[in-house]
Amino acid sequence: MKKYLSLLLLVPMLTACGQADGSVLKGLVIEEQTYSEQTAEQFGIPPEKVWSPLNFDHVIAKWFPYMGYEDYMLGKSAEEFRSAVHELYSGAKAEGVNTLYLHVHPCGDAYYRSEIFPRGVCLDGGYDPLEIMLEEAHSLGLSVHAWINPLRCQTEEQMAVLPDSFTVKKWADDPGCDIAVLVNGRWYLDPAYTETDELLTACVAEIIKGYDVDGIHIDDYFYPTADISFDAREFAESGASDLAQWRMSNCTRMVKTLRDTVKACDSRLQFGISPQGSINGNYSSQYADVRLWCGTPGYCDYIVPQIYFGFNNESCPFAETLSLWEDMTSDEVKLIIGLAAYKLGKPDKWAGTAGESEWVDFPDIIERQISLVEASSAEGYALYE
Repeated sequence: MKKYLSLLLLVPMLTACGQADGSVLKGLVIEEQTYSEQTAEQFGIPPEKVWSPLNFDHVIAKWFPYMGYEDYMLGKSAEEFRSAVHELYSGAKAEGVNTLYLHVHPCGDAYYRSEIFPRGVCLDGGYDPLEIMLEEAHSLGLSVHAWINPLRCQTEEQMAVLPDSFTVKKWADDPGCDIAVLVNGRWYLDPAYTETDELLTACVAEIIKGYDVDGIHIDDYFYPTADISFDAREFAESGASDLAQWRMSNCTRMVKTLRDTVKACDSRLQFGISPQGSINGNYSSQYADVRLWCGTPGYCDYIVPQIYFGFNNESCPFAETLSLWEDMTSDEVKLIIGLAAYKLGKPDKWAGTAGESEWVDFPDIIERQISLVEASSAEGYALYE
């Protein structure tokens, strides 16, 4: 499978983060380095780009997902886009937000200058949206974490029209290649392959080299299905006997690789993970070993469980779920609680009889959840609207 990875693209990006010996390609072993002007030169970062990342001890964050780009990026000029994001970020700051999670790599694409991935479908202008987003956010004193979805790629229709030069396109077009797998009309990368790790390493390195981001943020798109057919051949060839444990080890290797890549580029940057809020769901459906990641230093700097549940949710009531995350998160990992502001005023059909109407009946539910978070050991919260 190695023949599919474009070394001409990958090696320069890894070298730019101090990996000239190709250690990532050989074994994905990355040494953490301390950032300075001397190491900036080693990383290929011009001296004028040396800056101090902005991060906060107490985090009030907000996600800005790619779905909104259709409203304020698609068909817009650079000036119109800048005006729109300035208004959005100014509004967030007025609400007390100090950290933004900005979607830059949502579906195997790029909302930034990239030599590795195709432009996002909403980016039809000649400008660099991430550059503008960073300028506007930093001018307001806001921290920016580049939000990537590691494994989710294009839909079947989108992939069909991509140029053949893109690595994932080559994987998708090759019937003998299982690195990219089609699931319910969308392509996903298989974390069982080190080629996946290598491509994601290049993605993170490209972003950090090119932009003054304050961190890298991934969310809960790990395994897209529990179906055994997704990776049956790789599992059979692995020699492992427990499919769930094997899949968890694949995700953990990927997470560790991403974190180590961030730290190799600049040890001051933060790396965070936002898994689903249901602890059991992380294991049963996505094979995300969240107990390990948040309970052991070296996998992430912060974790943002999406506790998108009301107090009366019959499966995962908010207060009890928050307590579980508090208990299993190490003191060395910052716990930030993801809150579902988007549910306000809507029935929650998955919450059970007791909780179905809670988001309609109690418009102060987010305020009460924030109060409980502030009284807990968590170090902030993040809003998804």
